[in-house]
Amino acid sequence: MNDPTLVSILVPAFNEEDNAEKAYNAIVAVFDRLPDYACEIIFTDNHSTDRTFPILRELATRDPRVRVIRFARNYGYQRSLLVAYQNARGACSVQIDCDLQDSPEHIPQMLSLWRQGHQVVYGIRRTLADPPAVAAARRLFYRGLSAMSDDDLPIDAGEFRLVDARILAELRSVRDTSPYLRGMISSMGFSQVGFAYDRAARTAGESKFPMRKMVSLAMDGLLNHSLVPLRMASGIGIAVGVVTILLMVGYLIGRLIFGQQWPAGFATTTILLLLGITLNALFLGIIGEYLGRMFLEIKGRPAPIVEAQLNGAGPLSLDFEIVPLRQAPGA
Repeated sequence: MNDPTLVSILVPAFNEEDNAEKAYNAIVAVFDRLPDYACEIIFTDNHSTDRTFPILRELATRDPRVRVIRFARNYGYQRSLLVAYQNARGACSVQIDCDLQDSPEHIPQMLSLWRQGHQVVYGIRRTLADPPAVAAARRLFYRGLSAMSDDDLPIDAGEFRLVDARILAELRSVRDTSPYLRGMISSMGFSQVGFAYDRAARTAGESKFPMRKMVSLAMDGLLNHSLVPLRMASGIGIAVGVVTILLMVGYLIGRLIFGQQWPAGFATTTILLLLGITLNALFLGIIGEYLGRMFLEIKGRPAPIVEAQLNGAGPLSLDFEIVPLRQAPGA
């Protein structure tokens, strides 16, 4: 009889004392019904300030399948996820939020699609539990980003996804201070397939993604996967320059050839000056966003610092070799 295939379940957590044990119980209940699979559950605690870490520590003491990585400070959702991917030891991994809005009950379906030879299986949000305005903004963003990006980014897909060990191997070499993982994984290629599901409301606690963080994540996605903002700045700058030259030529022709006596255009001059200043500020801001990301990369900041690690296999290393495990067909 073959050994069960190991699946890494990645669960980011920040101040999730009301949900941590519920998420653990829900994941374990699913794998109790999957005799051909074993699981390791990797919680990344983004320096929670409530009882999240003590709860995770107790779970790790009780169940050796639970691995906990607690960071020395809050490094943000995407960077903490990248560390989880880089430490996964399974033949595949499944990323799932601690609030259970993405139900673990979909994991068997994801594993089935993976067994069919797909290296990435992602959930497509058929319905959202967000307010109508927020849901509409999400859908509009997904479509806009997909249209502007050179990469093939799926529409209405969030973070709920399964990735094969081949993808995990590629992610171990990533050193990105502002990663956008769903786009990064989508841009890697391989065989990727989506499945539709209905996203539930949070089981408890408050959302850790207020509008400010959602806008920040949207900016990361846009700037990491599209040069359209820079090209728009160049295009508008050229258009404004052409219009300005035409106006100057028209003014000179009217003045020198037709003898027009143009009135002193204080208002017009002021408007044009303000327009020029506004355009410069806008375009410098766009360029600055890209330069800021280049600056952070050039600085070569260290990877997120781990304050504590429970049930890990030795010291944390982002350059370790892949543990040989049974691969899925087509992996």
